Amino acid sequence: MRIVLVGPPGAGKGTQATRLAEKLSIPHISTGDLFRANISQQTELGKLAKSYMDAGNLVPDEVTIAMAKDRMEQPDAENGFLLDGFPRNVSQAEALDELLTAEGMELDAVLDLEAPEGEVVKRIAGRRICRKDSSHVFHVTYSPPKQEGVCDTCGGELYQRDDDSEDTVRRRLEVYHTQTEPIIDYYKAQGLVVTISAVGAVDEVTGRALEALKREGDGK
Repeated sequence: MRIVLVGPPGAGKGTQATRLAEKLSIPHISTGDLFRANISQQTELGKLAKSYMDAGNLVPDEVTIAMAKDRMEQPDAENGFLLDGFPRNVSQAEALDELLTAEGMELDAVLDLEAPEGEVVKRIAGRRICRKDSSHVFHVTYSPPKQEGVCDTCGGELYQRDDDSEDTVRRRLEVYHTQTEPIIDYYKAQGLVVTISAVGAVDEVTGRALEALKREGDGK
């Protein structure tokens, strides 16, 4: 299957993308991973992206699109892929359509993870990260540490990242509504959008997504 995953910050896209890609035996293609890989391997695209980032500028769509194209042409993506973080706007969605058409391929589904804004803010603003090891993550409501402000695993101090503050989260949501949400209507016009609730236990949401994708596949 060829799937695009969309949803607001805090909807659990990264978690669900990893799980769904594994269940469907297709690669998870994340924009963040693409940038990190190209920059660390010092590819021409990576050097170009870094030059924009170092200057404090946004990386142009054409660079992101070229990275995605290169990744989708790798042998492991021959039978499908799950795109996470790309396309991020309508112009990128149009470019993706052109790329797929040129290769004689098409998307099977656009999975829209829906979560109420209040839930999204609560999820992100409640996150606390360990200063000693950033892989140790807690949540003030859903997975609180035994002792407030102290990591259960290593005793490090827990803190809230600047990106996770409520004001920042609400700004990120505004950007999502303005730039990314319009691609849902773009894909709805093609009959590709499958919307599910992203609220609930991780396993529950994964099961919901797999069932919705199966129905979409059966309906084609």
